Amino acid sequence: MRTAVTDPLFRCLAATSALTAVLLLAPTATRAETLADAIAQAYQSNPSLLAQRSSLRITDEAYVQARAGYRPQLNAEVDATRQDFLQQTTNSGDAYLTLTQPLYTGGRTAAAVSAAEADILSGRETLRLAEASLLQSVIQAYADVLRDEEGVTIRQKNLAAGLDQLKEVKARTRVGDLTRTDTAQSQAYVDQAKIDLANAKAQLEVSRDEYLAVVGVLPGTLAPLADLPNMPATLNQAIATAEAANPALRAAFYAEAGARKRVDEARSQRMPTLSLKAQLGYTGPVSAYQPNIYAHEVLGTATIVQPLFAGGAIESQVRQQIERQTSARIQIDLTRRQMVQQLGQSWAQYMADRENLASAKEAVDANETAYEGVQKESRAGLRSTLEVLSIEQNLRDSELLQSSIKHDTFVLASQVLGAMGLLEVRLLAPNIDTYHPEKSFNAVKNKGATPIDSISAMLDNIGASPLHRLPPAPQAPVPEPPAAAAGGG
Repeated sequence: MRTAVTDPLFRCLAATSALTAVLLLAPTATRAETLADAIAQAYQSNPSLLAQRSSLRITDEAYVQARAGYRPQLNAEVDATRQDFLQQTTNSGDAYLTLTQPLYTGGRTAAAVSAAEADILSGRETLRLAEASLLQSVIQAYADVLRDEEGVTIRQKNLAAGLDQLKEVKARTRVGDLTRTDTAQSQAYVDQAKIDLANAKAQLEVSRDEYLAVVGVLPGTLAPLADLPNMPATLNQAIATAEAANPALRAAFYAEAGARKRVDEARSQRMPTLSLKAQLGYTGPVSAYQPNIYAHEVLGTATIVQPLFAGGAIESQVRQQIERQTSARIQIDLTRRQMVQQLGQSWAQYMADRENLASAKEAVDANETAYEGVQKESRAGLRSTLEVLSIEQNLRDSELLQSSIKHDTFVLASQVLGAMGLLEVRLLAPNIDTYHPEKSFNAVKNKGATPIDSISAMLDNIGASPLHRLPPAPQAPVPEPPAAAAGGG
């Protein structure tokens, strides 16, 4: 016997289930994934960038270790001795606490601290370089996917047009208007279009996998590319900005500054050192029958050490560090030449592609007009099948060329900005939290500090030259968000 269900709760649950099913089946609008989204994802999860940040934090600790040369050292020492002589056994022991405070190390600690500071500044520029390299990789992967998606679309249009042409040719061949040769030409065109489409799809999958490797996720629906901000007006302007902001050049400069300080550190080994030592200890026999028989010792010592002969080791280390400084100075010049070369090549190709982009668009428009006209003329018997297929192929080739030039122009623009030192996360994805290496350094730089550090540092810096710092890298203004995405170019 069946009974009607009148429970209000049951009816409510049934209505809710039905509404949920409708919502799940209804189409939902999805927001296109932008370049800023891809950059944010890569910036927060890319293993290479995370490893570079960790490497910089390792370098931060070298500064703490260098400053330990200003600080006191406290050691505890306990000795126990047993002596058997002429059937007599003697047990003795001693225990000491020793506090040693360096006052002057001949400038060695000061030079080591400055060298560690230079290494940190160089490491920060290297991190900037790693970030710019990651952004270029993301831009390359993003643009590759867009180009190859467009390539697949063009190849699909090519195949569809070829199939329509083949269908029309077969129909006209059956009524004797065309020959089997025309059919064979159309069939060969369709077969080649299928091959081209398969290759285009394979290339798209390769680009999607490269995107996954760089960004960390597979690409979704990608938004069109907008123009990159802060592009220079001239090559000279780009080079002038790069001289002040290129991270590789700035890193090389600080590497040379660190090498110069290590020359000072090696030379300081010739200088005298001054330290104070305080020692508190107990010594005496250890015996159950003579308890508490210990001598109490309190010792204070001021020690000056002047190296006289080190077997040539100090001179060898000085020459070694001088050569390292020379190598670092040469590396600055090499880095500058490479920077100028990269900027010149990227700029020349970028300007050429900007001009070619307009010509490529005109070529597409002209081929579209020619294709429409030759189709009409073919139906009137004024054009052969081969001519129709040739014009159609020209149209698809021009569309692919236009897509490739758009891709290359955008990638080349990123290379120019990267060499200038202006390819930064805050400019391309301003809404994400960026990593600040200063915070990590500030969290550890005073670990182990004592009130007397400043006195030791002041004495050790007598006669030492300060570390030369570069002015801060120029900061490009963050662009206003566009009202709508525009095509790249």
